[in-house]
Amino acid sequence: VIAYADVGNSYYGTAVVGTVSGNSISFGTAVVFRSYTSVGISASFDSNSNKVVVFFNDQTNDNGIGIVGTVSGTNISFGSPTNFSTNNPFLMHSTFDSANNKLVIIYRDNVNSDQGYSVVGTVSGTNVSFGTPVRYTSVARASTPRESITFDSNANKVVRSFRGTSGYGNAVVGTVSGTGISYGSVVVFESSSIT
Repeated sequence: VIAYADVGNSYYGTAVVGTVSGNSISFGTAVVFRSYTSVGISASFDSNSNKVVVFFNDQTNDNGIGIVGTVSGTNISFGSPTNFSTNNPFLMHSTFDSANNKLVIIYRDNVNSDQGYSVVGTVSGTNVSFGTPVRYTSVARASTPRESITFDSNANKVVRSFRGTSGYGNAVVGTVSGTGISYGSVVVFESSSIT
C-alpha cells in the first residue's frame, strides 16, 4: 500500500494497492482517503489487526490525523479519521510495535517550537484511537529535517533517530506501556554533522 499526496489532484491524500508478481508490480485503482491538502504522510502495517494505518497533516485545519485502511484484493477502503494532534504536526514517521500491538507516531510539534513528540495509536476495527502525545526530549534539533523510527523486536522497544544539536546524529529508546510511551536518555551516535 502506497499513501501519498496527489499533486495533480489538489494534494489530496490518496492510496493505492500494489501486487508483486516475480520482479514486477501492478496496481489497483487509487483511492482518495482525504479530500483536502494532506502532507507529511506516513503509513504503517498493523500485523495484529491486519490493517494499514495512514497518518498525515490535514492542512484545512493543521490537525494530525490517523485513518485505518482495509485491503481487499487490489482495493483499499478507509474508516473514519481521528485526530491525534491539533498543533500542526509535521515530518511524521511511524512504526508498529508488535510486542504491544501499538502504533507509534513521531512528529515535530509546530506549536511547541518544533519539538519532537510521539503518540501511541491503537487500532480497533476500522478505527484508531490515540493516547496523550509525549515530548521525547528537550535536546535541540538542527533545522534540517531528519527523523526516523523503527521497532526492535529483540528488545521490544522503538528507537528514534534524529539530527540534533550541531547537526549531530542522535538516538533514543522508547518503551510503550498501554497507550503511553516513555524515553530513555539521548545518545550521540555521530559527533559530526549528518544528512
